[in-house]
Parts: sequence; C-alpha cells; structure tokens
Amino acid sequence: MQYLFTERAHLMCPHMCFGIVMAVSRPYDGARIRDTMELLSAAHPFLKALLGYEAETNAYYYRVTDRTTIELLLKDREIDAADSPEVMGEYRRLTAKNWDLFEEGMLKAAAWRMGKGTCFLFVFHHLLADGRGALELAEEIAACYAEGKKPVPAPERLIVSAKDLPDGSRLPWISRILVDRANRAWARERRFVSWQEYHAFANEFLEKDAVTHAVVRIGPEELDRIVQQCHDHDATVNDWLLAKMMLEENTEKIIMACDLRDRLTVYRKGALGNYSTAFGIEVKAKEKDPFALAEKIHARVRRKLERPSELYLVLQCYASLDPGIIDAAMISCRGGFPSKTGTFVGSMFFGFAKGDGCSVTNLGRIDNKDISEAFFIPPASPAIRKTRGVLTVNGTMTVCEAAR
Repeated sequence: MQYLFTERAHLMCPHMCFGIVMAVSRPYDGARIRDTMELLSAAHPFLKALLGYEAETNAYYYRVTDRTTIELLLKDREIDAADSPEVMGEYRRLTAKNWDLFEEGMLKAAAWRMGKGTCFLFVFHHLLADGRGALELAEEIAACYAEGKKPVPAPERLIVSAKDLPDGSRLPWISRILVDRANRAWARERRFVSWQEYHAFANEFLEKDAVTHAVVRIGPEELDRIVQQCHDHDATVNDWLLAKMMLEENTEKIIMACDLRDRLTVYRKGALGNYSTAFGIEVKAKEKDPFALAEKIHARVRRKLERPSELYLVLQCYASLDPGIIDAAMISCRGGFPSKTGTFVGSMFFGFAKGDGCSVTNLGRIDNKDISEAFFIPPASPAIRKTRGVLTVNGTMTVCEAAR
C-alpha cells in the first residue's frame, strides 16, 4: 500500500469529471482492451488508486492499491460516430452521480465497435489528471491497443505545498491578507465538511443540475484559414477561441485553463495528477471582429504567463488555505453547509455563488496515426455556466461545449 498526498485532494465541487472520446484504427477486441487497461494500470499508480482519509489532519490522499481500479465497460456493439447519442448518453450516465472514490477508481472507460475501428470513451475524475495528462494517457492507450506498444512506468510526484511552486509566485499582498483572515476565521468555526455530507450534497446537486453538450468540428481547410488570420493579427488560435466566446456570450471575461508541466520541477514525464491552473482574461473592448479582439487578448495572456504571482494564483490559494475551507467552499455557497468562511472563500475566490462564468480549455493539437478522431468533453464546474473543450487531431479541430 502506498499513500500519496497532494494539495489538490479536496472535495471542492461536483461535476469535476471530464471526458475524452477517441476512435482508434484497430478492430474491436474485448480481450485486447482488457489487457491494455491492465498494462496501463501497471505503469501508472493512480490507475490503481482509491481515495484515503486521515482523520487526525482532515486530509485526503491517494491510496494506491495492488490492483487496477479502472471501471471498464465493453459494449461490444456498433455505433456510427464518435459523438453518437449512445456515447454522449453514456458520458452523462457515468457523471450523473458523485463518484464514491473510497470504493470507485478515478477512471471509467467504455468501448464500442465503430466501422473497422474501436471507439473509446474515457471519463476522468479531476483527481486523476488534468486535461493534458488525460490526453497523454489516451494517446498511450491508443498506442498500446493499436500497436502493442508497452506503456512506460511513470512514478508520481505531486504538488504538496507552496514550496513546490516557482520563485516569485507568492500570493500578492492583498491575497495573503484575505487567506490569513480566512484561515483564522475557519479555525474559530471549528467545523469541517465530512465526506458523507459532501457526497449527499453532490448527488442532490447533480440530480438537479442539467448540463447539455454540443459538438462542432472545424475541418483542416477552415482551420488553416483561421491559423493564417491569427498569424496576421499576431495572435494564436487559442486567443481566437477566447475572443470568439467573448463575442458570442457577450462577456468581457473568460477563464482560461493553462498547462504548467514545463514550468514545474515536481512533474515527471508521463505522470498523472493535476499540473494545471486557470486564470481570467478580461478585455473591455468594442471590437466585433474576433481576430482583432484576439490580438488584444494575446497581450493579456502573455502578461499573465510572464507574471508568476498571477499565473500561480489559484495553486497558491490551494496551498495556503486550510484544506477544510476548500472542502467547504462550494457546499457552503449553495446552502449545503453553514459556514461564513466557506461561503466567503467560495464566492470571493472561486465564483461558486454566482456560477455565471465562461471558460475555454484547449488541449492543443496532436497528430497521431493510431487515432482517426477524438474530442474533449470539458468539466462543467458549478462556477461556470458555459465551457468549451477544444482538441485538434490530425488537422481537425473539435469543440465540445458544456452549458447550463
């Protein structure tokens, strides 16, 4: 048995699951799929992990067992498209209830026949991986299943405290004051959210929370035109995606996810866990052309990336706040747990009270001979009313929108 602690193992909020759907260019073979999942579990400790709890410190951790904890559903029937109603219906079914991570693993997988290939649905809990880590794991599964390429073991080394974050990323002065005040107030409350309370709240929330999904594809020719226009405006495709959502949703602020693997010394290649952050991009501009707006957004994004105190703000909050406050943030904002501190942090720091944000998570662009198509189903955080998950595979961009 192995225990792995991290500052990310909080109860936080419902709907923090997300999916990757991919079509692999190899005929459906149930036995080979099972063998592939076993090989992946042998290489990645978190695919054998359950949630553990240490009462003395009110801390959650990864409890690595000696067996796979992947829930595998072999459908063994034909579908005609990766985004078919059956696949999307299965995703909604698997995310309709809060996972009991003390009994269930952090990855659920389903597989169907699709023409001469196999369609996979992977549903990840956010404690297993962030979007980029999930994509890397999906590519590893595709290589193992299609080519027999054996997965490479990847030991986990997680963010445990603020000491694991880069120099210069310390919380700004006003944020430190708010965090210290919240920690002192929480100590006076002398309460914490139990797993049982959170689990019941999360299931009640999910039962009432209706999230719809829509999938849109942008083919290679159109995408090439977008890339060229972005280049002409000194912007990136990601800037354009943010601008497009700003205009379509009539908002001046978009939350953008950001991968930090290349910036964190704790990360080891191939490891799972969560190495991402998010920050807001705000532009008060009257441009109606998405490419002109993208040019302004590009400057804002660059400044965020160059300022560690802003780039690592969310992670520093996770590392600096008492873990019990983070557990209470969402449930307190929505009336499931009486805590002034939890309500303050949940509304002021994370936006759970209003729940009216918009966000984009772009997993980037890959070329993969084993994968004929794939798309990313983004998490539907209760702080966000509409989010778009973007993935470009072999020249085709697919945008999956989750909306309330």
